[in-house]
Amino acid sequence: MGLSERLATAQRDRMEHAQTSTVKSSTATVAPVNRGEPVADPFAELKAAVHHSLLTALGPRLYDANLSQPDLEVMVREALQDASSFDEMPMTAADRTRLTQEISDDILGYGPIEPYLRDPNLSEVMVNGPYDIWIERDGRLNRVNARFANEAHLRRTIDKIVARVGRRVDESSPMVDARLPDGSRVNAVIPPLALDGSLLTVRKFAADPYTVADLITFGSMTPRSAEFLEACVKGSLNIVVSGGTGAGKTTTLNVLSSFIPTDERIVTIEDAAELQLNQEHVLRLESRPSNIEGKGAVTIRDLVRNALRMRPDRIVVGEVRDASALDMLQAMNTGHDGSICTVHSNSPRDTLSRIETMVLMAGMDLPMRAIREQIASAVDLVVHQTRLSDGSRRITHITEVERMEGDVITLQDIFVFDHSMGHDENGISRGRLRATGLRPKFVEQLNRNGVGVDAMLFAMDGGL
Repeated sequence: MGLSERLATAQRDRMEHAQTSTVKSSTATVAPVNRGEPVADPFAELKAAVHHSLLTALGPRLYDANLSQPDLEVMVREALQDASSFDEMPMTAADRTRLTQEISDDILGYGPIEPYLRDPNLSEVMVNGPYDIWIERDGRLNRVNARFANEAHLRRTIDKIVARVGRRVDESSPMVDARLPDGSRVNAVIPPLALDGSLLTVRKFAADPYTVADLITFGSMTPRSAEFLEACVKGSLNIVVSGGTGAGKTTTLNVLSSFIPTDERIVTIEDAAELQLNQEHVLRLESRPSNIEGKGAVTIRDLVRNALRMRPDRIVVGEVRDASALDMLQAMNTGHDGSICTVHSNSPRDTLSRIETMVLMAGMDLPMRAIREQIASAVDLVVHQTRLSDGSRRITHITEVERMEGDVITLQDIFVFDHSMGHDENGISRGRLRATGLRPKFVEQLNRNGVGVDAMLFAMDGGL
């Protein structure tokens, strides 16, 4: 069957489908798509033909790094006109525009999820198999009608993403962490680990990094707490940003890092480079997984140890999740004041417990008291962030790590989120981050480092 006949058949099928669904469409509702069930695309034949035509006519030019999006769209439109320039395949202008965009997204971008990756209002794109795509908007999950053609189409998209950052994913290594060119975080899991089709999760980051003013506008912090945190960073305190998954730790870490003076040498260490620092003297390091032979892995711990030889003023670790906690504590205790890192935890107290556990993972067989003394000496401040039930991300604790009393590390809350105000009629929390009225012990240290702190920041006057 020639191209002309295939396109004509596709057009007839589309018209028959439109006629049989006229009554159903009058309800103006779209039934949810069952997971794992493909939906027939009446233009599938045409899209496949145009895609093949582009590959045949343009070949390697399609993957030319110097080829811009507008140039590619021009080539797609020309190929589409050539493929549909016969009477038996009439197309509306809207259909032509939509198909051109879909084919362009598939070739230059990431297929059906490309429009959502371009949407600045989305924070997450989740692909649960080729026919089930969800997005997160304003903290709420919603299913969308976009879908991949099949599992092979989804796998090609995943391979395109991970190949651009030198990673790989296959049956022998079926999980991978990667990033998009804009810094968005990507995780992919493929069969045999993913039973119902490949899974792709993209945590989007804003093209322009959020500033402290943005976080104040969002309600994540208050002006007084922001001023206090700025003084802590400039005063070279060691800070741990903690919170659960999706609580906004990386965003807060990025904002705190923006307070670092521009004349300091900063080394950032991450699994997948996400931090967006505007200072001039920034050295970015990224861990590397093992190759296909199981060799060549470079861990966060390796990078932290190496960073100590790079004469850093500040070490910023995207996330501490393993034995690298021991090396991070050693860095904080050996003259690299002002270091910042993130840790997954449920509370400030749990943050210290997790650090203890991760230090034990180093296999050094250290006594618990020695570990706690290292933590109490190294960490000055814990900034804990939580994702609330309304989907908002709020800093709920700014807690000072004081000293050892017996075998326990004492903590003192400087700012605490007040949940007593409840929620409004839309379910949005009315709570605010309020000062506890306690003055941190490290204020004298800040003064010695030339950073003054207004005592009124700690006054209990409504959490402004």
